[in-house]
Amino acid sequence: MTGVTSYIDRYLDEARSLLDALDREALSNAIENIRQLRDRNGRMFIVGVGGSAANASHAVNDFRKIAGIESYAPTDNVAELTAWINDESWDRSMERWLQGSRLSSKDALMVLSVGGGGDHTSVNLVRAAEYAKEVGADLYAVVGRDGGLTGRMADVTIHLPPQSDDTITPLTESFQAIVWHLIVTALNEGITK
Repeated sequence: MTGVTSYIDRYLDEARSLLDALDREALSNAIENIRQLRDRNGRMFIVGVGGSAANASHAVNDFRKIAGIESYAPTDNVAELTAWINDESWDRSMERWLQGSRLSSKDALMVLSVGGGGDHTSVNLVRAAEYAKEVGADLYAVVGRDGGLTGRMADVTIHLPPQSDDTITPLTESFQAIVWHLIVTALNEGITK
């Protein structure tokens, strides 16, 4: 077996293990709670940085188009987001964006993150999650590593446990897409608990 073939086999085995590790109850709870969000005409805000920011943009499209939920990602509005970064700070940028959007208890925030944020990492996501909790919005986390602070704060956490150090980021970001696609498809099909 060549080095490439061996790596492909290991990578795909880790993806299979991660798929098997997905918490079906957490997924079911997310689907049901987001169905209720749609029923009450609440909005979904989705935040992420790096590859997770690109995923947030894609997820917004799917929540809007497939699931029929008004959805937004702060990173899609580069002018406003960078103005908040300039005027306030990177750490407060998403929180301030959510304040400007009048996030309320009728709405939800979904955090997509490889690490889930901590004292010195993805602080902007942690501040956004804290603000969501403060206003009573639902909080969902689709996170890797140990789930981080946002994973511990969330009403529903879908944990994507790491399989190895070198695949944490690619598998977590890949499985974020599996998770949100599962949710929007279930909502579109009318699947309930």
